[in-house]
Amino acid sequence: MNTILHAPGALLRRIRNIGVTPSLDDYEKRKLAIFNILNCMGIMNGIIIPVAGLFNDDNLPPLAWVVAVSPVFISTCALIGIHYRRYELAKMTYFILYPLLTALAYATQIDIGIELFFFVYGTLGVFLMKNIWHAIVAFGFSALMYLSVFVVWNNYESQLADLNPAFFVFNHILAVVFIFASLYLFKSENQAYLLRLKVKNDELAVKKDKIEKQRTEIAGQVALLEKQTAELKELDGVKNKLFSVIAHDLKTPMYALRNLFRNMQQHNLSGEEIKMMLPDVVTDLNYTTGLMENLLHWAKSQMQADAMNKQRINVSELIREVMQLLRLQAESKRVYLENKADGPVYIYADKDMVNLVLRNLLSNAIKFTPENGYVFLGASESDEFVEVFVQDTGRGMNDETMKKINSNSSFTTKGTANETGTGLGLMLCKEFLAKNDGRMFVESVEGKGSTFSFTLPAASDN
Repeated sequence: MNTILHAPGALLRRIRNIGVTPSLDDYEKRKLAIFNILNCMGIMNGIIIPVAGLFNDDNLPPLAWVVAVSPVFISTCALIGIHYRRYELAKMTYFILYPLLTALAYATQIDIGIELFFFVYGTLGVFLMKNIWHAIVAFGFSALMYLSVFVVWNNYESQLADLNPAFFVFNHILAVVFIFASLYLFKSENQAYLLRLKVKNDELAVKKDKIEKQRTEIAGQVALLEKQTAELKELDGVKNKLFSVIAHDLKTPMYALRNLFRNMQQHNLSGEEIKMMLPDVVTDLNYTTGLMENLLHWAKSQMQADAMNKQRINVSELIREVMQLLRLQAESKRVYLENKADGPVYIYADKDMVNLVLRNLLSNAIKFTPENGYVFLGASESDEFVEVFVQDTGRGMNDETMKKINSNSSFTTKGTANETGTGLGLMLCKEFLAKNDGRMFVESVEGKGSTFSFTLPAASDN
């Protein structure tokens, strides 16, 4: 049973695929399928009409029989042309011979009532011919045959309606069925074509969304890569500066120590002579200590970039700790430190990094403040951030020095007591503040002092 039901479907697919090649687009394949089916219907007409005419063969002339069986030969030739990929030639054969044979049917001087076929051929020619000039010729020839039969040559001796009314009605029914079948084929194929276009459009929309998502992801990755490249470039620049400082400045205290011990080894130096040489060595060692401390903190921050320990910190307490740590440096220069932080003020940051920032800023303030000068430290709180400041009454900075600080360049100047520096302190301060979502601000008046301040996120009460 399944084989019987499957056979018509398989036959229809074979008919539709006559002459179909992969090079044809979907729309042309569907038009070709319609043309193949119409030719099969034509072959069936070429069989059915003569059989129907046998019931009244005495009243039909021989030419009428030739016309009746001609669809078998015309449609067969058209299908052969389609099979051999001669598409336009096969279609032109169909749309020339069918109107011509239909017109010849009226040469028997009998109005056989098949004039509707002229309209069918003309309409089909417009839809099925690919070349516009071929379509015009097909339509024009059908129209010409119709005008020749019913306008120019409109003198018939008899009517088929009088000779055989049933056959006359059958011809009209056949024409109507042929017209309906043709229109239905066009409609169904057009709907299937539109449905397939919709499916393809939906697939393209999905692919477009996927591509857009991938494009967005790639753009994000490119932006991240550019950011990482910029960070690596900046890190490489800092690294080069660090090695330059190490190569140039670290050897000075090493040479001082070496010379001291060499002189002690080679010469019988008295205690008084050694004591005279020690201050310079101590100064160089203090410089080296600051350099090594900054270098170690910087290296630690680079190796543990993702291991920051942000926490709730009382910055007022941190200020007191830093002031106590640098108290001896201030006392040696007779610089007075004052804490302006009245009560507890809380920030959310990495304690070690903030400690280093405060130590560097306070150490610089002491360095550039003369004897009997003052350095003030304090903090003020707002809704979203805390501002911490280190203000000195030192010699201040000129515009050129301010530009160097704001440009993130590494440089160093001697303090009021000829103290040396590494030039790395402010660079590390800015880097550590950035890691904690903070910023640094500098204000200075030459001869009157400077104020270094920075902001950090305020800690919530929870």
